[in-house]
Amino acid sequence: MTTPLSVLDLSVVPKGTTSTDALLATTRLAQRADKLGFTRFWVAEHHNMDAVASTEPAVLIAHLAASTDRINVGSGGVMLPNHAPLVVAEQFAMLEALHPGRIDLGIGRAPGTDHFTARALRRNTDGSEDEDFPQHVLEVMALLGDARMEGGLAEHFRATPVATTSPTVALLGSSGFSAQLAGMLGLPFGFAHHFGMGGTSAACDTYREFFKPSPILDEPHLIVTAVALAAETKEEAQRLLAPHQVFKHGLRTGRMFGLFPTDEALAHPVYDEAVSAGTNAVWGTGADVAEGLLKLGAEHDATELMISIPATDPDERLASLERTAAAWWA
Repeated sequence: MTTPLSVLDLSVVPKGTTSTDALLATTRLAQRADKLGFTRFWVAEHHNMDAVASTEPAVLIAHLAASTDRINVGSGGVMLPNHAPLVVAEQFAMLEALHPGRIDLGIGRAPGTDHFTARALRRNTDGSEDEDFPQHVLEVMALLGDARMEGGLAEHFRATPVATTSPTVALLGSSGFSAQLAGMLGLPFGFAHHFGMGGTSAACDTYREFFKPSPILDEPHLIVTAVALAAETKEEAQRLLAPHQVFKHGLRTGRMFGLFPTDEALAHPVYDEAVSAGTNAVWGTGADVAEGLLKLGAEHDATELMISIPATDPDERLASLERTAAAWWA
């Protein structure tokens, strides 16, 4: 396959494990993705969630970039309304200075948490960060050397004293808002198809419709993310998907079940209900996953695909990554 393939990881914490276990598993996965030839490895920003250890992308990115050799490492994404633009720009300018040409700054506008935690994180509680999101994106870009606006923070501050390169800035989203903004600014856009909320085609079309060439891109660069799980057989893949299906069903129905080990998820009272609700995950053998990803990419004319592997066992995640890579680049 010629379409670049990348990885999104949430540093998941299944029941009975620790944050240290989760972050070690993420490190091992990034190192394997690096060796296998994946293009990027992104980590998320989530807060106050028992099942996710990835709370501070910049800190984790620093560790992962130092633990790998060539792969781009970045955020999928930094939730900009939670942070001051200057702080984000300084963090990623330093990461870029430490690892030139290997850092991606994926920016989102969702809180990455519940309402109460968002209020604790944000400087204002009146929703103004959401309204100011486009301006704050421009300010971060300007502080990193891509000035598209007059005035602003970049007139008075530098993200790092003598920068020679800049991180790749991309906008992320699950609706048309960020798709339109990314197109207007000529930035890469990543659509969160893995959320399973629908609207993928509409958002991708919006991005291309509003795209304008920029100093960053001459043509649209569309990244579509997908839940993807490759096992030795289809039956085993379906079994390993159980924790993800139960967890997602809990989110949809307002119940936080946490991430169970596979056998516990299969025995959970809502498992059959969760399966009947359906999934947009791509799963099966390595060949099945490659075929499904190829179909997804063609359907949305994606420039790049990014996979999130839902297996809760770290060894199964590594095996899934290897099977997917072997089939994708066969």
